[in-house]
Amino acid sequence: MSQQGMRILCVDDEASIRRALRPPLLDLGFQLVEASRGEEALQQLRSGSFDVVLLDINMPGIGGLETLRRIRAFAPRLPIVMVTVRDGEEEKVEALELGADDYVTKPFSMRELIARIRTAVRRFHAPLRSEDAPIQIGGLHLAPVRRTVTQNGQAVRLTRKEYEILYYLMSHAGRPVTYAKLLTAVWGADCREEVEYLRTFVRQLRKKIADNPTQPRYLFTDPHVGYRFVDPQMFTEDNITPQDNPQEPSPDLSRAL
Repeated sequence: MSQQGMRILCVDDEASIRRALRPPLLDLGFQLVEASRGEEALQQLRSGSFDVVLLDINMPGIGGLETLRRIRAFAPRLPIVMVTVRDGEEEKVEALELGADDYVTKPFSMRELIARIRTAVRRFHAPLRSEDAPIQIGGLHLAPVRRTVTQNGQAVRLTRKEYEILYYLMSHAGRPVTYAKLLTAVWGADCREEVEYLRTFVRQLRKKIADNPTQPRYLFTDPHVGYRFVDPQMFTEDNITPQDNPQEPSPDLSRAL
């Protein structure tokens, strides 16, 4: 979907942030509607149609997380990108568990925000994929029917759990996946807290797909939150690098935000 005419509902109680976001979003062709509280956002959503919601977590009134919960009750698939503070890891995890599509951390760069918005909207409009359909991301090809993985045409030998981790992450490419959600998907709900166990498997998986953890190409760590499998081409198109990549800082709006 083209961003021209795309309607964004920006929900933030800080007028300075809404003012800072307004000119660049409008210049890029987005239509912007603003709300300062969760209650106002819910009214806007019930009376109008939007392509994505940009939702601050820390707001007076019902707050961002409760607003998210109520939105999901009547709009389960509407793309929602949360705005968080840097030390709000627990809130990030809770937001993702409640159904947020992604998050950005203040202060954030404008191009990072736009990429998160575009990615969430692309996923929403993408055709539903069969669980048995092959997945191709970059040089990696995963065939669920045969349970095989190749990289640039060469077979990658994975254990059963390594394959299941990779399949789940590639099936949710572009989205942050919490440790608890990944552990539950692969090992079951009784293992939701076994984060160190998961990290051991991910380290082995990275070695096998030749993904350097200091300069990852596919499998990124969202600190204190979980993992994110990315399509390198997606970030080339959007001219950004993933949020947690310390190697390539991007211009930001920190002074305005």
